[in-house]
Amino acid sequence: MIRVLVADDQALVRGSFRILVDTAADLTAVGEAATGAEAVRLAGSERPDVVLMDIRMPDLDGIEATRRIMSSPGTTGVRILILTTFGIDEYVFAALRAGASGFLLKDTPPGDLLAAIRVVAAGEALLAPAVTRRLIEEFTRSPEAGRPPSEALHETTEREREVLTLIGLGLSNTEIADRLHVSLSTAKTHIGRLLMKLGARDRAQLVIAAYDAGLVRPRSG
Repeated sequence: MIRVLVADDQALVRGSFRILVDTAADLTAVGEAATGAEAVRLAGSERPDVVLMDIRMPDLDGIEATRRIMSSPGTTGVRILILTTFGIDEYVFAALRAGASGFLLKDTPPGDLLAAIRVVAAGEALLAPAVTRRLIEEFTRSPEAGRPPSEALHETTEREREVLTLIGLGLSNTEIADRLHVSLSTAKTHIGRLLMKLGARDRAQLVIAAYDAGLVRPRSG
């Protein structure tokens, strides 16, 4: 059973998500948080597998709440799935750095949201394609754009850097395998080696590494 904590400052939204989660046989809602501070507290006491986290909340926003949850020894196994809108995409990159494992838009169909919870709970990362595109645009406007690759990146092979670039562009494992004309298992092996060599927790952190290394660049104009 996957245990889910719902954090949103709007009671109607929280209640709707909780009802949706409880309709799935393999998911159960273990609590609701109306503020970022409450989300941090409940994450510590309930130890959910996944937190559905809104970004704009009182006391602490979703970014700081995510950072505190991910940095606490007692909640290191908790995964954060951010629910965002087009109007607040500028916060998404900061939330990735804080440790979020996934992002979905709030108008995501119910079935897709439930599937996303399962993906994140399994240790994968999930980025909505529209959010990934906006992330790339936002990153290029940040002061860190163009920063040289970290020393860890020098330990990767040319093929691994190619895979990292495709991850940064938001491609799935299957799409990466198709693009490189390799088997799905080979693509997964490359990704596993990237996680190990770069010390990344999940796919979301590999996206950050691709941006940081300058492997992902926007189209001009």
